[in-house]
Amino acid sequence: MSIARLWTIARLELLQRLRTVSWYVLLGIFAVLLIGVTALSFLAFGGMVTDAPQRGAGIYSTIVVITLLLAVLVSPTLSGNSINGDRDAATLAPVQVTLAQTSEILLGKVLAAWITGLAFAVVAAPFLIIATFAGGVDPVVVLVSLAVLIAEIGLIAAIGVGLSGILARPLFSVASTYLVVAALVFGTLIAFGLGGAAASTEAVAQQRTAQYAPDGAPLCRDGSEDCWNEPGEWICTDSESYTYQVPRFDYVWWVLAANPFVILADATPTSYTRDGYAVDLFGQIKAGVRGAQLPPDTNTGYDECDPSANTTTFRSPEQIEDETVPSWFVGLAVQIVLAGGLLWGAWARTRTPARALPPGTRIA
Repeated sequence: MSIARLWTIARLELLQRLRTVSWYVLLGIFAVLLIGVTALSFLAFGGMVTDAPQRGAGIYSTIVVITLLLAVLVSPTLSGNSINGDRDAATLAPVQVTLAQTSEILLGKVLAAWITGLAFAVVAAPFLIIATFAGGVDPVVVLVSLAVLIAEIGLIAAIGVGLSGILARPLFSVASTYLVVAALVFGTLIAFGLGGAAASTEAVAQQRTAQYAPDGAPLCRDGSEDCWNEPGEWICTDSESYTYQVPRFDYVWWVLAANPFVILADATPTSYTRDGYAVDLFGQIKAGVRGAQLPPDTNTGYDECDPSANTTTFRSPEQIEDETVPSWFVGLAVQIVLAGGLLWGAWARTRTPARALPPGTRIA
């Protein structure tokens, strides 16, 4: 494999994209959206958060998540017709008869689509710098989050190029790329929700409450009118128990591992307040995903007359992270295997000499 030939393929692909006005219009729209997101983030976190470090971390994480969202939405269009689009335009065959190998053509187009997708990160860079001025942004968080963002853009580009080499029609390959991305982003959430609900289990809850006077004060056993601070002296109802179904998300939490946003949040280190709450959006997403690993309480109790008998357990997000395991590397591995498999299929369909071509395939 020649790096020079690979870069030549990528450069030709980039030149075709840079010549179109629509590409610059798309980047301009993206910049306008980021202006709005940044302004709203400053207003939102400025009003809800009084601590400056929390404010800066929240704004930064929001911009990174929005950048990944927009890159995920646009990347299939940029890479989903890389191979079959050239085949339809009769520009692929002239490249195949050169010294360029099939692997170099594929990787060159992946590199071009990757660089094109990274243009969104470049546009977002000034807004990320502005977010750091608010303070409280950990340099490690910046490095890890940007590394994951760059990797995700590259993997989505590889998936699109792979499908464009396997499928003969550009429209179908672009649509298929969107379906694969939608499966990773939304399909994992749907499977997680439906799977947890389908695997529900029966839970038992016991409850005992106090009896209250018309003025709202609890009735006292000794007939006095003031026993607010003595729950043991309250007149209470008999204990009641009832059953209900509890979703078992701890059985299906692994489905979320391949979600790009879960990978981003789970891989990024989290800073917590003194109360154990995350200071940024990464940590909040991580707490929700990690919390799904914990099995639910199937035997709970609430006794208003004896608070010491209450069995409800509360965990802060920091405690949840300490009691659970990360899954980002598993999800990243799944995406790498998926992209690698599609690229291998594209290589098998694009290599020359071709043994058979789909009906209607244009060669030159």
